[in-house]
Amino acid sequence: MTVTPANQDLTEFTARLQRHSPLFVLTGAGVSTASGIPDYRDAEGHWKHRRPVQYADFVRSPSVRRRYWARSMMGWPRVANSVPNAAHQALNRLQQSGFVTRLVTQNVDGLHQKAGSSKVIDLHGRLDTVVCLGCGNRQARTILQERLQAANPRYRHLSYTAAPDGDADLQPAELDRFQVPDCEYCDGLLKPDVVFFGENVPRPRVEQSLTALDRSAAVLVVGSSLMVYSGYRFCVAANAQGKPVFSVSLGRTRADEALAASLNMDCGAALTGIADRICD
Repeated sequence: MTVTPANQDLTEFTARLQRHSPLFVLTGAGVSTASGIPDYRDAEGHWKHRRPVQYADFVRSPSVRRRYWARSMMGWPRVANSVPNAAHQALNRLQQSGFVTRLVTQNVDGLHQKAGSSKVIDLHGRLDTVVCLGCGNRQARTILQERLQAANPRYRHLSYTAAPDGDADLQPAELDRFQVPDCEYCDGLLKPDVVFFGENVPRPRVEQSLTALDRSAAVLVVGSSLMVYSGYRFCVAANAQGKPVFSVSLGRTRADEALAASLNMDCGAALTGIADRICD
């Protein structure tokens, strides 16, 4: 293999990781961009799209719910049809080898599981499930997608721009007449089974993640700016325990000053290189 600065950095980074196994891995939106799912922030951690819907606004406002579900109806197929990329495949290899103890993801696309990874903690939930805020019934998103399309046939062929987490950018004027189905059992409000901004991560998921961190020697953050505290908390906890935190990301992170080492590379290329060096 030709020794380039990138290869040299990757080799040194991998060697440092290997001195601190097993790993607790936290993944963010940057892991799924190569699967066609846009991320939220740029290399400096600034928003690339409009700010996501707040939980309080979703619950309080029928117009916010119309806008959310109209955009989601358009954007959901992109997530549903997405396939794992090299980053997901490499993390599965690392987990199968025993080098990674637990995968905790901030993503809601289910791509780690599609790649074969097990024991994944979906910190922010999953888009492929819908929950009723009234009776608590859960159902597959595919069922609601059929209801949304049946109630809104004129919207199915509108043009749109893809946005993060199955969202889509549509003109507000196009959303006024969008019909949002209620729960079939209690007429309650339906919401994707994900943690919205302004909503707390369920405590059992946090505790399960912290337990996995306790059993790991270090943290590897992949594709996350860590601007959201729900993920950043694990870096804080690792530092409190004297465990090093490593990062693979294109751009800055909230934890830069506390990192043991970082690799400014594409997630897929970096993780494939790490897996090739550790698993082969």
